Amino acid sequence: MNTSITKAALVALVLASSGAANADFGVGVKGGTLGLGIEGRWSPLPWLDLRAGANQYDFEVAGSQAGINYDATFAMDNYYLTGNIRFPLSPFRLTAGAFSNGNGVQMVSQDTGGALLIIGNTAFDTAEIGSLVTDTSFANVAPYIGFGYDFEVFGKIGLNLDFGLLWQGEPAVDIYATGYDTASPATQALLDSAYVVEKAEFEYEISNFKAWPVMSLSFVYNF
Repeated sequence: MNTSITKAALVALVLASSGAANADFGVGVKGGTLGLGIEGRWSPLPWLDLRAGANQYDFEVAGSQAGINYDATFAMDNYYLTGNIRFPLSPFRLTAGAFSNGNGVQMVSQDTGGALLIIGNTAFDTAEIGSLVTDTSFANVAPYIGFGYDFEVFGKIGLNLDFGLLWQGEPAVDIYATGYDTASPATQALLDSAYVVEKAEFEYEISNFKAWPVMSLSFVYNF
């Protein structure tokens, strides 16, 4: 089982033991732009609840970044704790919290087998350097703010909607060619220079991901 999901399950058990006396504990499953996940909820006060959970999923897409065609994997891997302020006689709530953020992006260039690959304004033969790979990570701790709507039927079955923004911070990018170690010394020197230019351009383009939009739908059972 994924580490984040395991940790979230343990937190949910802690919340359950705390909230059982109040009979105001819920568990649910969810899906959205942060992946698939589980969540536990405990309401210590009528207008406040605490939620802990985890999300995990890999989205695979193809596209172009910094002038290079890539196969990309967006790896969602995070767990979180939020506080939610609820309003009387309304499903609306405000949410704020923090994520332990393991989200990342890996991209592998599509052009291989002797095609020319332009890295940092320099042309390289993929037969020699292989594929170009970029690994992008973000801040380990990311703040979250948003709002949502909680709907319940007979106080037991719940449907939750969340909308918000996860601030992941500036991306940290590692870039390398898979054939670097077997390339000639002259090619390695050219790659070292090209990495600097390509990394700066890539970080600029992928900086849009520092603010990740969050939308999710949850199905909850309330105890």
